Amino acid sequence: MTESSFGYMGFVGVSTGSSSIMQVFPRWADVLGLPTRTLVGHDLPVDASPASYVALLEQIRDDPHHRGALITTHKMNVFAAASELFDELDPFAVSCAEISSVSKRGDALIGRAKDPLTVALALGDFLPEDYFSRSGAEVLILGAGGSGTALSWALAERADRPSHVVVTAPNQASLDHLRQVHCQHRTPDDLIEYVLVDSAQATAAVLASMPQGSLVVNATGLGKDRPGSPLADDALFPLDAYVWEFNYRGTLEFLHQARAQADERGLHVVDGWRYFIHGWSQVVADVFDLELTPAIVEQLADAAEFARQ
Repeated sequence: MTESSFGYMGFVGVSTGSSSIMQVFPRWADVLGLPTRTLVGHDLPVDASPASYVALLEQIRDDPHHRGALITTHKMNVFAAASELFDELDPFAVSCAEISSVSKRGDALIGRAKDPLTVALALGDFLPEDYFSRSGAEVLILGAGGSGTALSWALAERADRPSHVVVTAPNQASLDHLRQVHCQHRTPDDLIEYVLVDSAQATAAVLASMPQGSLVVNATGLGKDRPGSPLADDALFPLDAYVWEFNYRGTLEFLHQARAQADERGLHVVDGWRYFIHGWSQVVADVFDLELTPAIVEQLADAAEFARQ
């Protein structure tokens, strides 16, 4: 019996062929004992039409060999265009209006938003549990898309919650959507500040207002899906800040900016590798209906290390 008879998993993105997961997935399949080692990329442009998303989800739903998929850049667009195709959506998917995991249970098509969980797991890998209460540090999230929304949600749920989270975006619609998400979630009104920025200089001015030790995050997609950084090269990070680049591959300008200041400013610079590990492992577990333990996650991280840039 050929491997294809056991089906395959999908990966919905922009340039899936260049992702490390294409080489990592077969090794993870061996670690987890999956019925297939095949991962198939579904590439769509950033500005894909709603009809494109509907067609892709219908393909996943109707193909008996297609086990499900992880969605990266397109997760909010998939929800907007094709949410009615799903038989079940989890509360995160509905509240955040995004779908990052597509799975099938019998004839049912299920959509879940795994980012609030995976971003919290990745944050916990480097930030102490009592960091905000002990330091008084605040958070600046650059970008109000899917990942930025997930992080702000996870911070609002955190036992050691920061006192102030600033989220920036270049368009008011994104900020309005994020505000609505937090309103529905009953997030305290004074926790999140929504700031419209129209340039890298405006973003740098917000950065300059953040206190020492703040967590600064690039959730814009710049440096991965498109080259560039939300900050100009002369922008200064707060002293002793934690600087988190959500991306692990691409041109990574934001990451390079932070590393250039790391010694002088005392920065703790973190790339998106562990976010990648948690993001993919949680969706693989969802698609194949598996339970992950911390020990298994570390086995998967070890198996993927060869592909890290």
